[in-house]
Amino acid sequence: MPSDPHRTATGVAACTVEAAHRRDHEHGLDSDSCHPHVVEVIHLGTQAICVCHDCRADSGFLPRREAEALAADHRVVTLDVSVELRSA
Repeated sequence: MPSDPHRTATGVAACTVEAAHRRDHEHGLDSDSCHPHVVEVIHLGTQAICVCHDCRADSGFLPRREAEALAADHRVVTLDVSVELRSA
């Protein structure tokens, strides 16, 4: 039975996002997050993932414009305080 290309692409993208979380933007246990939070949008065709390196969370796959809007909103709400990333 051949593998589903969409499932394979999704798996590769999810592994890539996890690797980026582990590799990038480490805070020590006694330090606070950056303000605003460091948020990245990873584009995958018409879909995208909003990744917050400070929350260590992502939105999952969203339409590209929704992910971009979520990233912009999260940067604004984290200008002074940390707020957990919530998907749209």
